[in-house]
Amino acid sequence: MKKPSEPSVSVDDLIGLGGQSARKSYYPALQRKIEELEAERNRYKWLFENAFHGIFQATLNGRIERSNPALARICAVEDQPMLVQERELASLLEGGAAEFIEIRQRLLDRGQLFLYLTRFKRTDGGFIPVSMNLLLRREQEGAIIEGFVADVTERVRMQNQMQAINEALEQRVDERTRELLALNERLRDEVAERQLAEQQMALAKEAAENANRSKDKYLAAASHDLLQPLNAARLLVSALRERQLQAYEGDLVERVHRALSGAEHLLSDLLDISKLDQNAVQPDIQTFPLSHLLRNLEAEFQSLAEEAGLEFRIRAPNLSVRSDLRLLSRILRNLIGNAIRYTDSGRVLLSMRRRGDRLLIQVWDTGPGIPAERRDEIFLEFRQLKSGAKRGGVGLGLAIVDRIARMLDYRIHLDSIEGKGSRFGLMIPVAEASESPQQFASTPSRDVTLNGVRVLVVDNEPEILVSMRALLEGWGCRVDTVQGADEALQQTLEPPAMILADYHLDNDETGIDAIRLLREHFGQPLPAAMLTADRSGETRRLFREQGLAVLNKPLKPGKLRALMNHLLAQ
Repeated sequence: MKKPSEPSVSVDDLIGLGGQSARKSYYPALQRKIEELEAERNRYKWLFENAFHGIFQATLNGRIERSNPALARICAVEDQPMLVQERELASLLEGGAAEFIEIRQRLLDRGQLFLYLTRFKRTDGGFIPVSMNLLLRREQEGAIIEGFVADVTERVRMQNQMQAINEALEQRVDERTRELLALNERLRDEVAERQLAEQQMALAKEAAENANRSKDKYLAAASHDLLQPLNAARLLVSALRERQLQAYEGDLVERVHRALSGAEHLLSDLLDISKLDQNAVQPDIQTFPLSHLLRNLEAEFQSLAEEAGLEFRIRAPNLSVRSDLRLLSRILRNLIGNAIRYTDSGRVLLSMRRRGDRLLIQVWDTGPGIPAERRDEIFLEFRQLKSGAKRGGVGLGLAIVDRIARMLDYRIHLDSIEGKGSRFGLMIPVAEASESPQQFASTPSRDVTLNGVRVLVVDNEPEILVSMRALLEGWGCRVDTVQGADEALQQTLEPPAMILADYHLDNDETGIDAIRLLREHFGQPLPAAMLTADRSGETRRLFREQGLAVLNKPLKPGKLRALMNHLLAQ
């Protein structure tokens, strides 16, 4: 209780407004401050009441003392916002008192708690997901919990939707993964099956190749074994044809000669077509002069054309070409032979003309021509134009031409007019000017006398030796016949003028071995030639490397005599 002697002190005195003059001086400024504070309070009140997020203040025990309408809306009591106040915060939490105790402890430890996710209980019995930011504000009267609550229903819905989508995607990925695993398993099974099939195919291919090799060996052996007796018969008949015989006997010999010629051509065609189908023939491309090829063709077909009453002519430039001599010869021989066979009268012409770096080769005839609808058919096996053919055959000549041409990458052109004739043509490369043509043995035009010429014939077939002796002695030769080199060294006392040797002899010996031994024995480069039924490219290359002339069996006497003339003229 204030003593009477103590001066009286008012609030105005304490803040400096005790005097009249002071009050007049500070009142307007104070009034402005009070108005500013009131405006600020009203602004915060407006923000509090109109905030989108819920705001509340609660005691440390969890009793809500103040809350805004947004919190009432979150709790589904927007029409009665006072129902939120005076409630326990624990009653709003999904986890109840236990969850509140955990929240309070974290606030006491940290002073704040941000982005705390939970669910509030609504008055309608449902739950609403919320996110809370909580602060612990300490005052003299005690600590206060201030909270800001956001409705995250839409966010949770989106999260749930995204989670559902992710789960669906994961399920699809899992399904696809299982499908891919199953597909990979099937692929592994297919790969294993394919590998097994490839192994089986490789084994089958190897077996087929072995069979082909065996077939090639069989064909080579068969051609040798079949052509040897045929060669002996042809030589014997040729020897008889050169002798003076009675008309009847001469006619019989001539018929045998034609029959053997037909058999020879048939057998040669069958062997050639079989080798071509088995890819047993490989081209041996080289440079050679046309003169060598043309002389051989003229010698072979001139007499044949004369017998048929036809004129056979060759027109060609003096060029060198790049090709396989034997295969190109086979093409031309078949084309010329067909032309002579199907032409009744007139002529057959072999013409060659240069076209830049290529040579155009054409075989013309004045035969009956080929119908347009049959021009593709004639290149098939065993197909013949029956009309007009003067000599037999089985229809393999043009099939062989077609196969050889495709092997050499040549194209056969055919032009024909029915009743006037046909023309077959092909183009081959001309040798470059800088290339040196390989020289080949050529047949001289003049016939050298063979009287008294000593000839050594080496062959392991007795019938061949007998027929060769008969033919050569008919030409006036002195003939020695042996079956191998050892026998030749034992029986031959003086060097022969030439050696005619078969390639395949007994005991794995070859005619090349026999020629080499005889040349070493006599110390002279004796003229020699190979007479063989082996027509493989390997043996032809071997003969060329050894510098040996070669004639294929069955032998044609005219070619044999021309070769002997050439050997003697060297």
